Amino acid sequence: MTDGSTARKQTRQFPATQFPDHPLTAGQEGWKQALQLGLLFAAIKLAVEFIGNIIAQHFGYGIFRDEMYYIVCGRHLAWGFVDQAPMVALQARISEMLFGFHDLALFRLFAALAGAVKILLTGLLAWSLGGKRMAQVLAMIAVLIAPVYLGIDSYLSMNAFEPVFWMGCMLAVILMAHGASPRWWIIFGLLGGLGLLNKPSMAFFLVAVLFGLLLTPQRRILWNRWTLVAVALIVLLPSPYLLWQIHHHWPTLEWLQNVNHSHKNVKLGPVAFVVQQILMLHPFSVFLLLPGLLWLFVSKQARVFRWIGLTYILLLAIMIHLYAKDYYVAPIYPVLFAAGALAWQTAFSASRKTAWLLPAWCVVLSIFGAITLPMAIPVLPPYTWIRYTKVMHLTSGKTETAATGPLPQFYADRFGWQQMVGKVAGVYNSLPPQERAQTAIFGSNYGEASAIDIFGPKYGLPNAISGHQNYFFWGPRGYTGQVMIVIDSSDSYEHLSTIFQSVEVAAHTNDPLAMPYENRSIFLCRGLNVPLAKAWPKTKNWM
Repeated sequence: MTDGSTARKQTRQFPATQFPDHPLTAGQEGWKQALQLGLLFAAIKLAVEFIGNIIAQHFGYGIFRDEMYYIVCGRHLAWGFVDQAPMVALQARISEMLFGFHDLALFRLFAALAGAVKILLTGLLAWSLGGKRMAQVLAMIAVLIAPVYLGIDSYLSMNAFEPVFWMGCMLAVILMAHGASPRWWIIFGLLGGLGLLNKPSMAFFLVAVLFGLLLTPQRRILWNRWTLVAVALIVLLPSPYLLWQIHHHWPTLEWLQNVNHSHKNVKLGPVAFVVQQILMLHPFSVFLLLPGLLWLFVSKQARVFRWIGLTYILLLAIMIHLYAKDYYVAPIYPVLFAAGALAWQTAFSASRKTAWLLPAWCVVLSIFGAITLPMAIPVLPPYTWIRYTKVMHLTSGKTETAATGPLPQFYADRFGWQQMVGKVAGVYNSLPPQERAQTAIFGSNYGEASAIDIFGPKYGLPNAISGHQNYFFWGPRGYTGQVMIVIDSSDSYEHLSTIFQSVEVAAHTNDPLAMPYENRSIFLCRGLNVPLAKAWPKTKNWM
């Protein structure tokens, strides 16, 4: 074990003896400069996301499908959910309480702030690896213009926060590898534990970091009592979530197995998966990413950082093996962009003849980032966006196999919901008062059910029921099934006719910009053959 006095001695000796040219030798002044520069670019990021949401809403892009579901989960706060960890529901609850959900720029403010923190951490990571000001700027611009980050930071979800937890952990380990106090393991443990409450994939990152360290001489920083504190925090903080899973018989594992054995998600082979990494980060980022990996593995200056490269390779291999969605690796790239900026700094800043290449590279990234911005944030009207992408030959990657319309799913899932709720309301309010009182509204998926719960109150609609994801746990809400409005695909008529005594098509939805499968029929069904409470287990749909 390393005691506190030894750690302090290492911290004092490190900059002066081992790495005399490292920015840490600048002491507090160097830290302040890096922090100030990071805060400037964080403010730019916050402005881009906030203004982008204002523009998108002005052009008719509404609330995203998953956001509605998170709001409903936030109204049923728990330590776990079938398809998510608990933190995103808490985030949605706080956002709804503070801002409501009608002003989307405010509703999504926490995601935008998380994106700003990610930019700040990128600058600090570049600084901690040895980057000077221009290297820090280059790394932050690479993260700022990456379509995947622009996208995930533009709406409320757990994905915006994931890179913050990952990169916060990375910064803590880098500083300890430089000889900083092992008490940074406390920060690592806090971020790791909270990260698991945000998204379970944090576990894969933590495992990759552990093996990355064990496979390099930097394993030395593991052998002290503060590492045990980190482990304790990583275990204890998410323990209520784990207990919830145990109590409910591991629903998330069941859901993941169902998805894995279905054809819902696009399964990419190793080459296609790697190609998609480059595309989602921006094609020009490959000229930063590959030099960064090369620098981490071969540069003498980076020998203390080899574990970062190994962490990435291990994580990438795990995700490819599991057929994960391509963006599941996205949270780790800020540190690789920081390493790439160091590679450029090492290669080109030593000579006046080549020093101009770093600022020139920043300008190039910014220009091409502006060109691809509409692919990540909907800052163009829908039909203008369609024309723009055709002219510019830009395409969006797919993570699910469902057919799309003129817009990619990330944009299409913001259309059609209010129209659907209005059609359901028309059917519901046409019923006699006595019949309305016992009428249940059943959504075939959480998007439809959540839309009813979010937009339905202004029409006097009751909360929806559904067997999809966590709605299954919320049950039939006391309805008998004698009268039900069912939102389902048009070809469901024959199936519904076998379980209800009477079925009629009461309305249809048809929004050309929505996902095609969300253009549904609205059935008015009467006389469920089996009481709904008894039939409820058959509605379970964890997919």
